[in-house]
Amino acid sequence: MRRIPFGIGVGLFAAYSYLATVVSAAWFLRRDFDADLTTSLAWAALLYAPTVASGLLVWRVLRRFGAEWRAIGVLAALTPPVILLSAWASTTVDAGFRHAHWTGAEIAVRIIDRLPVALLLWTALCAAGLAVAHWRRAIRQKGEMEALSAALAEARQALPTSAERLMVSVGRGRVPVDLADVEWIASATNYAVVHWRDREGLLRETLQALETRLAPHGFARSHRSTLVNLARVRELKPLSDGAWRLTLDSGTELVVSRSYRNGLLARLKQG
Repeated sequence: MRRIPFGIGVGLFAAYSYLATVVSAAWFLRRDFDADLTTSLAWAALLYAPTVASGLLVWRVLRRFGAEWRAIGVLAALTPPVILLSAWASTTVDAGFRHAHWTGAEIAVRIIDRLPVALLLWTALCAAGLAVAHWRRAIRQKGEMEALSAALAEARQALPTSAERLMVSVGRGRVPVDLADVEWIASATNYAVVHWRDREGLLRETLQALETRLAPHGFARSHRSTLVNLARVRELKPLSDGAWRLTLDSGTELVVSRSYRNGLLARLKQG
């Protein structure tokens, strides 16, 4: 059986939840207000229409910011206006179907009475949305990590075979360093700091120039100030903010920033 796409599955479940709520609410509206079937269904549908709008708002926020603290902050900031508008909209619908002529004070009391339910529904939507977003991100990260692990294994088998060496300044002298021994290179203004075999030295060349020259030999940018030898990456793990953490053969840990993550992934896929 063909799997239903994730987005369609979530949409179908949301539609089911709304319809089930409407039918249940209509049942009590018919009993308590002696409304006919069509009226009770329309009444209930409009009563919970603000919940649909709130759900779409949660979805838009999570699409924009992802399942991160920024999204939680935005949703928290939206809580007061959303629950007030939801309570007001439901009160207005009630007044229309009941042909009521409430005073301003009566409307205010009814809005306040509806605030707990509006807050409960908004909180449930936010919690469900964040849970789904976290789950979806975890599934995506798992697939990325599996692909990256396979690509890294290939990169480790393809150590640089070039005879090219880097003439690195160490102390007052210069020493030749095989590219295969280099783990990572850090930027130092117009210089670069080369790290190899628990040693380090200076190279009078910018990181950007080195990236262009060493890309064919398995080196890739992992950060604005870091160039890494992919063949020396022992392990890669995702971080909570969307970045990655690289562990090199020496135990050194480097962070792949979010802005360079896609570029590194493309380099690994190219082999």
